[in-house]
Amino acid sequence: MNPSDPDSDDRSWIAQAWLAIVRRALGLGAAPIPIVDRVAVGQITVSSPELLKPLAAFNAGKPYAQRIKPFNFILSAHVAPFGHPSNADPQRFHLIAPYESDPRKWEKLPWIDEYSETPYRISASLPSATRSLARVKNYGDVLEEYEYHEEAKWADVSGRPCDRQSIGLLGRRHVRIEKLHFIGKESNKLEEVEEQSVSDSAHVYTEYPDPRRDEWMTTLLPELQQMRLSELEAQTGLDRRTLQRIRAGRRPHPQNLLRLTLLVRTRLGMRPLPKRGS
Repeated sequence: MNPSDPDSDDRSWIAQAWLAIVRRALGLGAAPIPIVDRVAVGQITVSSPELLKPLAAFNAGKPYAQRIKPFNFILSAHVAPFGHPSNADPQRFHLIAPYESDPRKWEKLPWIDEYSETPYRISASLPSATRSLARVKNYGDVLEEYEYHEEAKWADVSGRPCDRQSIGLLGRRHVRIEKLHFIGKESNKLEEVEEQSVSDSAHVYTEYPDPRRDEWMTTLLPELQQMRLSELEAQTGLDRRTLQRIRAGRRPHPQNLLRLTLLVRTRLGMRPLPKRGS
């Protein structure tokens, strides 16, 4: 939202931010932007019953005209890294508040956690959170993250994926499809991930695996069938009879599957398996 006047169509603060970013990249001085210390908030819509339920505390005792209703706008705060209150679950924590157009009042609004319905105070200036206060991002934090964010779609001048320190002329990265995942229309909740009401995009997918098209059938087994049995015995430690049954189409024990997967992925130059829990 516009930190100067959310009800205004004026977006000059964005031009000021870009000018400062470009000047710093060129080694030139950049004038400070006056709004950097202000709490960074977003505007979201009350688009589901789950989001309307915790708003009952705001509506209590108010006449209907003054209540927060379905499809009204509310505010959303963005918690800073390690800024969650000590009694909160970072994976299920999202601060919301009634809509307010005056940026000077944002920090003093009655904020509430969407999941626990617990009220919290917020601050964008204190160094850390407390049990009843969340440390949220200010516009300076947001602009700094944007200036130095990793860019997954682009490569640097040496062809490596862009990291936070990459500079210079960027080029598109090449994409190689390893496997397909069929997901349901629940992926429309990705908007909630962007709003930070859902902390992890993995929580909004429903996958529909097809055993005929999984990695074992499409990649691992064909590669194992091309390798010599003596090589497989030496590199996996499995006996010849077990390997023959596997190459004939029998799915291996999970422990043996992990061995074979690591072998084939290394052989094909594929990325390593994700660590457990990641």
